Amino acid sequence: MRFHIISVISIFTFPTFATPATSKPALWQLQYPICPGPPGVYIVAPSAGKGLGVFAAHDLEIGDIVMRETPVIKIVPPKVAKGRPYPMSIVSKLVREEFEALSPDAQEEVLSLTYHASSAEKTNTDALGIIFRTNAYNTGDKVGLFPKIARINHACRPNTSYYWSEKLNKRIVYATRKIKAGEEFFVSYISLLLTQEERQKQLDRYGFTCHCEACTQEREAQQASDNRRTIIKKAFANFEPQLILEPPRSSKAKEQARKNAKASVQLAELVQEEGLADYYAKAYRIAAISHARVEDWQPAAIWANRGYELRYMEDPQSPNTLELYQLTSTFISNWESELRSRFST
Repeated sequence: MRFHIISVISIFTFPTFATPATSKPALWQLQYPICPGPPGVYIVAPSAGKGLGVFAAHDLEIGDIVMRETPVIKIVPPKVAKGRPYPMSIVSKLVREEFEALSPDAQEEVLSLTYHASSAEKTNTDALGIIFRTNAYNTGDKVGLFPKIARINHACRPNTSYYWSEKLNKRIVYATRKIKAGEEFFVSYISLLLTQEERQKQLDRYGFTCHCEACTQEREAQQASDNRRTIIKKAFANFEPQLILEPPRSSKAKEQARKNAKASVQLAELVQEEGLADYYAKAYRIAAISHARVEDWQPAAIWANRGYELRYMEDPQSPNTLELYQLTSTFISNWESELRSRFST
């Protein structure tokens, strides 16, 4: 079950905007908590051309939890220069030490995971280290292995996303769109803001060629997809230094800010068109701040709230969630003031 947020239409329904001093300064209050999802959410079964996969046992709504898993092995990776791979000899030693402390059943589950290695690695490297390298995820400042989550296959337009909860010591996978019973769950192993050719090169290290629906489109559709992802990546980078709430002062800066507000909506629409749910909240935050800089409070509040809704679904207490809650509250307050001023004249 997904939580609900009061419709923005309600802001025009009530004649006044006064709220008790003890209430939170947001008009769109969460009415329900995120449901943890009923038991038996998924089954593991053969997936055509992919070995095993994870499939929905019943219909899921956006935000429904697919898995919550504690790492069976978690290590502090060795320090290396940025962009350099971890030395496998050290990683294998660290993983082996953790592995030996596991129960026989847990050990068997780890060893059953698939992995990719060169012929030389298979001969000279501990297979356990390669299993870990192939299947592990970053968990804050550590790297962890989650055997059940590792069964979820990759897609370049996935239907689930995940985050690491330090508080719960769990990686949590949740649906980012409606999923039907029997449908396979997919996550992303790599950055999705790459062309199809670039993505395939990134996936080489996992030992497979991606045949997801995003990678097997007709040529024209594939080129359009590549173009959208390239534009999105560039736009994210260009917007980053401009995401400040301080309003522009010069005429030139104000004009640029107005252009940015329009461009931010185009960016959000482009991300949605490409179906990259992992990036929705990021795009909505950009649109919110871009409109706030030109004091266009209505769209600023709406975009901020949309981003807040997604971040809350992901992790209610994360810094990103709390920031968007504050932005939403501030922008609504400014929008209220604007409406009061308008109606009082």
